[in-house]
Amino acid sequence: MSELLTRDEYAAIATDMDFPRTAFIDGKYMPGKGAPLRTVNPATGDEICEIAACNGDDVDQAVSKAREAFDQGHWSKLHPSERKDVLIKLCKLITRNQRELAVLESLESGKPIKDCVEIDIPEAIHTIKWHAEAVDKIYDQTAPTGEDAIAVIVREAIGVVAAVLPWNFPLLMLAWKIGPALAAGNSVIVKPAEQTSMTALRIAELAAEAGIPRGVFQVLPGNGPSVGEPLGMHMDVDMVAFTGSTETGRRFLRYAADSNLKKVVLECGGKNPAIVMDDAENLDHVAEHVVNAAFWNMGENCSANSRLIVHADVKEPLMERIIARLRDWKTGDPLDPKNHLGALIDSEHCKKVTSYLKGRKPLTGGAMNGAFLEPTIFDVKRDDVLAKDEIFGPILSVITVQSLDEAIEIANDTDYGLTASVFTSNTRKALSTARVLKAGTVTVNCYGEGDISTPFGGYKQSGFGGRDNGIHAHDQYTELKTIWVDLTDPSSGDNVS
Repeated sequence: MSELLTRDEYAAIATDMDFPRTAFIDGKYMPGKGAPLRTVNPATGDEICEIAACNGDDVDQAVSKAREAFDQGHWSKLHPSERKDVLIKLCKLITRNQRELAVLESLESGKPIKDCVEIDIPEAIHTIKWHAEAVDKIYDQTAPTGEDAIAVIVREAIGVVAAVLPWNFPLLMLAWKIGPALAAGNSVIVKPAEQTSMTALRIAELAAEAGIPRGVFQVLPGNGPSVGEPLGMHMDVDMVAFTGSTETGRRFLRYAADSNLKKVVLECGGKNPAIVMDDAENLDHVAEHVVNAAFWNMGENCSANSRLIVHADVKEPLMERIIARLRDWKTGDPLDPKNHLGALIDSEHCKKVTSYLKGRKPLTGGAMNGAFLEPTIFDVKRDDVLAKDEIFGPILSVITVQSLDEAIEIANDTDYGLTASVFTSNTRKALSTARVLKAGTVTVNCYGEGDISTPFGGYKQSGFGGRDNGIHAHDQYTELKTIWVDLTDPSSGDNVS
C-alpha cells in the first residue's frame, strides 16, 4: 500500500497527468466513432477532459477482434501458469503506477483519495493476483462411471465476455470482472460507466505492456445506448457480467433473450439492514461499524447498510455513539486525505439523493454544499420511502423494534437481498438469524463483504446468474464440458483388460 501524500502533492500529480482520451481496441488507443464524452470532476464541476466515445461500429470491431484473438488461442490456449505470469506482471505494473491511478479514480468519481490509496487500489491488485494464482491450481473432475467408461468434466473459457461497470468503484469492479475472466482465458471487452472511464483505459494500456495479446482486453467508453446495448444484443458476445442498478440489469436479461441467449451475471442494488439487538456487546464497536457501513464511499455502495434496525432498549445509547463518531467523518475536497467523504458522482445523482431530504427533519446532518452532502440520519417507520428505496447516498434510516422476530421480518421486507449484518452477543441467536436473513452475505458483529475468497452477490432483485469473488467467480466465466470415453471392446463386447 502506498503512503498517503498531502493534498498539494496529489494536486500536483493531477496537474502533470496525461489523461487517456480514446478507446482501447485491438491493443492500442484509437478514437471511437461516437459522440464525445465530457469527463467532469464531481467535486468542482470542471471538465477534466473530453473522451472520444464509441458506438455500435466500434462494438462490432472490438467483438470481431476479441473473437479473432480467442480463436487464435494466443491467450485462451496458453497454459494456465503462463496466463498467471502475465497477470502477475500486470499487478506489478499497477503497483508501480498506483498513485497515478488513485488520483485518476478520485478526480473522476469524487471518491476520497484516502479510500483510493488504502482500499480500492490494493484490493484491485489483490483480486487480480488471487485469480491469477488460482488458475493453475483448479482441478477438473471425473465421474463415478464404473469400469466400462471414463467421464471427465472439464472447464473451458466461455469466449467473448462483455464486462459492464458501475461508477461507484470503477477500478475495483474492473478487477472483480477481469481477474477471473482473463485468468480463465477469455477475451474481455469492458464498458466503463460514462462518468468514470479513465482508470479502465489506463489499466488496458498496462495490460498490453504486461503481455496480454491484442484483442484480449479492450475498453470501449460510451453511454448505455451507444455501447452497452450493442454489447448486450451482439450475437457474438458469449456473456455479459454487469454491476449496477437493478433497472439496468433487467435490460441485459432482455438483450440476452432477444439475441443469442448469452449468459448474464448481474450484481445489482441493495437496501441492506443492520440489526442491533439489546444484547449487543460494546456499543462503541457497533457504532464504528454502523457508521462505516452507512457512509463509506458517500453511501454510494450497493452493500451499504442503509437501514439500521435497532432494539428500543439500546437505541438511545447507540445513536449517541453514532452521532459522536460522525464528527470525525469530514466531508470535502476528495484529494485531501483528511476527508472521509467526497462528492456525489454528478448533478443528476445529487438531485435524486437530495429529493429524499425535502420536508424532513434529520437527527443529524442534511446540509448540502454543491456536490457534497454531509452524513444524514433519519428516524423512520418501516414503510417509509427512506426504508424502501435504494438512495445510494450518505443517508441512514433508523427503524426501532421491540424483538428479534420483528427485526428479522423488517429486514427481509425488501425487494433486495444483497448483504445484511447482525449484532448480538448470543452466538446461537446470531447464527440462526444469519440463516433466515434473505441476503447473499450476512456478517455477524461487523460490517463487510467477506473477502476475495468468499462469493459476493445477492438474493431476489440484488443479483442473478452468479457471484463475484472466490472460485465461484472463476466458474461463471467458464463452460462445463463432459467428455465420455467408452472403454468397452466394440469387437467382443468385453471390457478392455
